[in-house]
Formats: sequence, structure tokens, C-alpha cells
Amino acid sequence: MTTATATMTTASARTATVTVTTDEHQLQELQREHGPALLSFLLGLTYGDRQRAEDLVQETLVRAWLHPEAFSGAYDSMRPWLFTVARRLAIDARRSRLARPAEIGDGVLAVTPDPSDATESAEAALDVRAAVRGLSPEHRAVLVRLYFDGLTVNEAAVDLGIPAGTVKSRSHYALRQLGRSLPGYRPRHGSIARSRAAAAQ
Repeated sequence: MTTATATMTTASARTATVTVTTDEHQLQELQREHGPALLSFLLGLTYGDRQRAEDLVQETLVRAWLHPEAFSGAYDSMRPWLFTVARRLAIDARRSRLARPAEIGDGVLAVTPDPSDATESAEAALDVRAAVRGLSPEHRAVLVRLYFDGLTVNEAAVDLGIPAGTVKSRSHYALRQLGRSLPGYRPRHGSIARSRAAAAQ
């Protein structure tokens, strides 16, 4: 290979890596002429989120800068091309936001209890123990059989030597009493009541 050929090959490779972009003055004119309408259009697509709409306007103009061939299209105005690009960008941005988990602000994290901190659960256990101690021995015995020992109503009835209906009745009134004693407690789910009764032991 001759020196002249090598020089031409290097020059060709350098030219191939140069990206052709839209003229800066042409891009400024595009922004001046279509920018306000484009922003208004994107505000509608982003439900009035101005920051997101402005970001999408900038991204749309970047696409116009990277695609100078769009300016030589067979149409009178660049506005349809810009609106099509902007719409696609808005759709893509929305899809990517929906695909990733919602972001949590610092304010939420500041009031979220640390899972490794056992203080809150220990405090709740003390509250439950105090509330269970406040029940009558009959009501407490029913709760222990049903929620701590995991017996069925019939098994608890046999174990305590009382009718199944009495077990149900005592359980109902015991849970209501706990509900009054423990702020925020709602005895709707057996699992909740079972865990609280277990913590009381």
C-alpha cells in the first residue's frame, strides 16, 4: 500500500465517523417557529407536567438536530414531523415510567420504621399483653386456645368443657374488648388476632 493510498483511507475513515447534523441557525428557527406549539401539545400529553413537557421538547429538538434529512422532506412544514416525534417520545417516556417501580421521596423514608428495629414490635407486644391481661379468665382462655394453640372451635370447646357456641361467643366478645383496649386494632382477620394473641404469651 502506498503512502498516498494510506492517507486517503485514513481520511475516508475519519469522514465516515463524522455525523452530519442540522445547521444551528436552522434549528434555532425551528424552535422559534414551532417551539410554543410543541410545548402546548406536549403539556396535553403529560397531563400538564411542565417540567416533563419541556424535557420532551428538548429531546424532540435533539432528534431534529440529529436528522437533517427531515428538513428536505416533501412537506411544507416541519410541524407534523416534530409532533410525530414528540408523541412517540412521550409514549416511550410514559411506558418506561410505568415499567419501573414508583419512586419514594425522602419524606416517606424519614417516617418509615426501620425493619431491623424491634422497638415498635416490642412495644406492640407489651400493649397486647396488657390488653389480654385485662380480659376475664374465661375470655382469655378461649383466645389462647383459638389463636395461640391453633385449635378449632370444636377442639377448644372439648378442651375447655364448654359448648362450641359458648367458645364462639366468648371469642367474639374478647376480640371486641381487645379492639377497645388497643388503638388501631381491628379484629377482621384471624391471622391478625392470632399473631397478637401469640405475642401476648
